[in-house]
Amino acid sequence: MSEFAWGSEVVSDEERGRQEPEARQPNEPEVDDRPVPVAAAETLAVSADDFAAIEERILRAVTMVKRERQARITAEERAALAEAQLREQTPLAEQLRNELSALRAERDQVRQRVERLLTRLDELEL
Repeated sequence: MSEFAWGSEVVSDEERGRQEPEARQPNEPEVDDRPVPVAAAETLAVSADDFAAIEERILRAVTMVKRERQARITAEERAALAEAQLREQTPLAEQLRNELSALRAERDQVRQRVERLLTRLDELEL
């Protein structure tokens, strides 16, 4: 059963699974636990405008959730693609680093040879 009464709905003791009342203290007043009928007009008086506004808010929330889910899926796909590209390019980057180091070492060797040759030419001109 919901906590709101629809129409003149009254819950019987059998439906509520009523338990035996606990023993009262001698000075404690007796409490009436019977359900009170509630008129639907009083408890659930929702105007058509209020209902339409609630419906609109729910539809906007659903749309927002769908959009955010799609954005998350797109972001996850882009992240997976970026990770795959990184895995592919990591060996290439390492190879290029090694090649750069080798070219720098070769340049230093060539520089040293040119300096030695220039030194020998200077010695000849003396």
